[in-house]
Amino acid sequence: MKIPFSPPYINQDVIKEVNSALESGWITTGPKVKLLEELVCKYTLAQNTLCVNSATSGLMLALKWYGIGVGDEVIIPAYTYAATALAVIHVGATPVMVDVEADFNISIKQIEKAITQKTKAIIPVDFAGWPCNYDELLNLLEKKQNIFTPSTENQIKLGRILILSDSAHSIGATYKEQYLGSITDITVFSFHAVKNVTTAEGGAVCLNLPKPFNNQDEYNYLRCFSLNGQTKDAFTKSKAGGWRYDIIYPGLKINMPDILAAIGVAQLPEYFEKTLDTRVNIYEFYHQFFKTKPWAILPPYEDEDKKSSCHLYALRIKGISESTRDTIIEDISKNGVAVNVHFQPLPTLSLFKEMGFNIADYPMAYNNYKCEISLPIYPQLTQEELEYIVSTVANAIESQI
Repeated sequence: MKIPFSPPYINQDVIKEVNSALESGWITTGPKVKLLEELVCKYTLAQNTLCVNSATSGLMLALKWYGIGVGDEVIIPAYTYAATALAVIHVGATPVMVDVEADFNISIKQIEKAITQKTKAIIPVDFAGWPCNYDELLNLLEKKQNIFTPSTENQIKLGRILILSDSAHSIGATYKEQYLGSITDITVFSFHAVKNVTTAEGGAVCLNLPKPFNNQDEYNYLRCFSLNGQTKDAFTKSKAGGWRYDIIYPGLKINMPDILAAIGVAQLPEYFEKTLDTRVNIYEFYHQFFKTKPWAILPPYEDEDKKSSCHLYALRIKGISESTRDTIIEDISKNGVAVNVHFQPLPTLSLFKEMGFNIADYPMAYNNYKCEISLPIYPQLTQEELEYIVSTVANAIESQI
């Protein structure tokens, strides 16, 4: 039996929606993108949503909007995908890495130690779809308001460090019975090919800025900025007599095209109404199997405040080394099951080593990583495949420990 790790979920509804975009004669940014933005707002209750070409671009755009650049610091977890740090680097700011907790998410205690007068934003990451401790983070930032040093109009307006959530994994997750997307100042989702909802490539920037911000005004600014700072998009310019435009910002070219948005338009309602529940069922099947194993550390899924989007099933094995974990993965793969590791902590990667980061300074990140194996979780999996996955994984582990 051959089981891939994370194939995209493409059904006839998706094909029909993409064909409708092709047949419309309009394939770049236009009505499908606008519809997807409206759907994200509908299901997450975000006040405004801008769709862009990737979550990485969305993070960069938000950082630029807040006026973050050279000389500024942005706190991020050491346990995340490289894009979280690269977005900070690409705007000229300095990423400040802190360790995580046993649940894989950023440590609030370590954030407190890392805040300086140069700190302009914090990017918490909802690992595998498990929400961060957002109330605790907001309380910390309110306590640290006295050392916040604003240098732009938006920073003066907010009056504190920006919470920019890297929620690439967590569309559909809830925090205190609210969907992520409506919790923090700005939330960025990923619609990459392997995510719970996909547009092949893409992302969404959800705005929930407090007063005195007007989120519609900020959406208008960000939309213009994402289109090279051009006052009219291509769809508007294509109308009779609509050719004249202006460039009013030094913008980026990071818009999402309609042909990709069409995939998300088909997927998003079904996800919230059906396939998210399917993911939950798979997660719970894994839980029921692995909770009987004394060597298993189960990933977080639900507590009184939070519920995961079940993007990844991050199984950990007690007491094993990194090399043993790698041997186990080889054995699983030989038996036809594709598994993965999320993530290689940033300080283990060459770029960040060269910047002076040392994994020894992030012991929890390394302890989580060295024994973690991500199992397949997607709605196309059959019961037979799920049973084969757990038996294959368990056999490989028990042959090594």
